[in-house]
Amino acid sequence: MKKYVSKFHYLTHDLPGFSHVQQVQMACGAGANWVQYRCLTKPEDELIDEINEIAEICDDWGATLIIANHYDLIDRVDVQGVHIDDIDADLPTIRKVIGPDKTLGASAADTDELLHLQSTGVVDYYAYGPFASAATDELTAHSPIGFNGYRQLEKLGIGIPVIAIGGIRLDDVEHLLQTGIDGIAVSSAINLVADPAAKVKEFYRKMY
Repeated sequence: MKKYVSKFHYLTHDLPGFSHVQQVQMACGAGANWVQYRCLTKPEDELIDEINEIAEICDDWGATLIIANHYDLIDRVDVQGVHIDDIDADLPTIRKVIGPDKTLGASAADTDELLHLQSTGVVDYYAYGPFASAATDELTAHSPIGFNGYRQLEKLGIGIPVIAIGGIRLDDVEHLLQTGIDGIAVSSAINLVADPAAKVKEFYRKMY
């Protein structure tokens, strides 16, 4: 079953003084319709209340809510899906846990990983990158693939939406979309600026 996957993914970010809840309120109020909750600093028992508070915000705005990695919480939180960063994760088993109706996304940093994900037959979209030097999380361990890295995908026959991720700035969007990708994911370029809501709107104007 093919699922809806937005062209623009807003990712929350562990930041002092700007909580995940505040980030989601800002993004949804500015027009974001797809939110990935990426809290990498709290134990699972502290995540549930925050996720459900964020879920209420997303429901109010009609936004899709995806949680990063914590698929075992799927029955305890009101979310539409899960994104898995670990390329070695047992994705078929995760699919069985979350069920057929939830969206399952997965990360890849090179074409071998991308083809491996496709071979599982259970993923709804791929986050592929980093496009450029990334300021956050595990993407810093991988070499940037640049515009040419996305242009190469046409030769691979990838049949699932590919979302570019990692160090994407506003000026990159037009050229990225010309490579044939299906969308972009953004965190730092929004969350680390003085007016993040205005930046969300600028990205949307570039995307649609």
